[in-house]
Amino acid sequence: MTIKAVEGATGPVRVSVSIVTYNSSLRLLRKTMDALYLALCFARDQGMPVRIQVLVVDNSQDESYRVPLREFIDTEARQKFDAVDFWNPGSNIGFGAGHNQALERCDSEFHLILNPDVEMDENVLYMGLRFLQTYADVAMVSPRATNGRGQVEYLCKRYPSISVLGLRAFAPEFIKQWFRPYLSSYENREDCANDVPADVLLVSGCFMCARTDALRAVSGFSDRFFMYFEDFDLSLRLRSAGRLMYLPTMHIVHHGGYTARKGWRHISMFIRSGSKFFHRYGWRWI
Repeated sequence: MTIKAVEGATGPVRVSVSIVTYNSSLRLLRKTMDALYLALCFARDQGMPVRIQVLVVDNSQDESYRVPLREFIDTEARQKFDAVDFWNPGSNIGFGAGHNQALERCDSEFHLILNPDVEMDENVLYMGLRFLQTYADVAMVSPRATNGRGQVEYLCKRYPSISVLGLRAFAPEFIKQWFRPYLSSYENREDCANDVPADVLLVSGCFMCARTDALRAVSGFSDRFFMYFEDFDLSLRLRSAGRLMYLPTMHIVHHGGYTARKGWRHISMFIRSGSKFFHRYGWRWI
């Protein structure tokens, strides 16, 4: 697929970016914001008149965290973007509900759901927006990704099974090697290792660049999921509004993930959310 030239675009390209924090690393958040600003500058340098509204939803309940976060927002973030909104819902309402609050407040054509631990290359915003402007049948695009160690992360998945999730979360590395073709298929490596755009089924919630109207048409994230699997659920529902595409010309560094390393509380939430997902869309064991 070749990106065509965009014709007839007039006026500013209105983009909203939602970031949900929960005691998130301020060091990584600063990198996220800096990279977003450089991406904004790059898009404008290419002649794309982007206007960005950043919406930060802080689910944290620790005032000692919120004070420096608010200071960062007021003294640094507000200087870089056209509008910055910051609020605390009063309780930890979860990942999806936080982004839904931002979606209700934004005024945009395109909306970026962004983790506070993601750095993007400077051309990411421009390439993603230009792709969405060019292909009206595409609802969302997902980038190529590496982790903080430079290893490839496969953000776009096929439909999961109980066994593949168990292997990824708990199996030692030598066991995973025995099932490498099986795991690679789930990670969609055949499509997402190429340098051409590809249709995908499931997109990671760490970076979702979508049409705002499409997200609103499916009412954003489901309130059934407090954390985990909300992005898979949204991906499946969003397909009613258009195609989901892997776009390798966009590249990000994702410093998060690794649910199994976060302790049993996160593992428990993952299992509960997984049960809700499979109950809704169908159980697959192998």
